[in-house]
Amino acid sequence: MKQVYPTFIVNTNDNSEHPFLVCVPDLEIFTEGNSLADAIEMARDAIGLTGISMEDHGEELPIPSKQEVALEKVKQDTDIVDFSKGILTYVDVDFSEYRRKVDTKTVRRNVALPSWLNYEADQAGVNVSRILQEALMSTLKLEKRI
Repeated sequence: MKQVYPTFIVNTNDNSEHPFLVCVPDLEIFTEGNSLADAIEMARDAIGLTGISMEDHGEELPIPSKQEVALEKVKQDTDIVDFSKGILTYVDVDFSEYRRKVDTKTVRRNVALPSWLNYEADQAGVNVSRILQEALMSTLKLEKRI
């Protein structure tokens, strides 16, 4: 699923390592970057990580706010930085693609095979796990992402 979230970026104009501060009000995310491009990439990364974490916990992703609503949300949290005075941009994240990119841990699954087939696979030196992965990718019409 792809979503586009309003994101506010403020350039603090200081000489710090990360002068660009970022707020994604719909997901209550704050991050920073060392340039405008880096700030947008950091926002995309934070949105992606937050989104897949929410999915993993059975939570629904919030629907992106319209510009006026996002501006009102960000105005409510001006204790340290007034993000409403920054740049409003929209950051897109394809959560399915993002998950394939970052969620590379392996999961153990028990698979039942006829004994004779398991024997033949062992004799042939076949990596059953790799073949299963390739078959699932083909069946689901997915491409391997690195």
